[in-house]
Amino acid sequence: MEKREMTCIMCPLGCSLVVTKDGDEIKVSGNNCQRGVVFAKEELTCPMRIVTSSVKTSEGVKACKTTKPVPKAKIFDVMKEIEKLRLKKVKFGDVVIKNVLGTDADVIITANE
Repeated sequence: MEKREMTCIMCPLGCSLVVTKDGDEIKVSGNNCQRGVVFAKEELTCPMRIVTSSVKTSEGVKACKTTKPVPKAKIFDVMKEIEKLRLKKVKFGDVVIKNVLGTDADVIITANE
């Protein structure tokens, strides 16, 4: 049986979770809502993260992020794809990489300045 402690990041409460895994069964305690259970199970089976970064453009550096979480194991590969970009003029909301690395997440511009 595996036991882990983690802090839920799904809402501002930051519940202290205790997660136990026994075979295929995952039990979660310490959560104040169902989102904590979903978060803990995902963290054990396939942790996901939003990637935030910056991209070089002809106007300087612009902030960007993925439109949805990507597998944690692919974060550095996503960052490498973003680093390859050299863009001209972009604006807030522009998709600069569609379906990055087959993750179903797009990379979008998140700032005009």
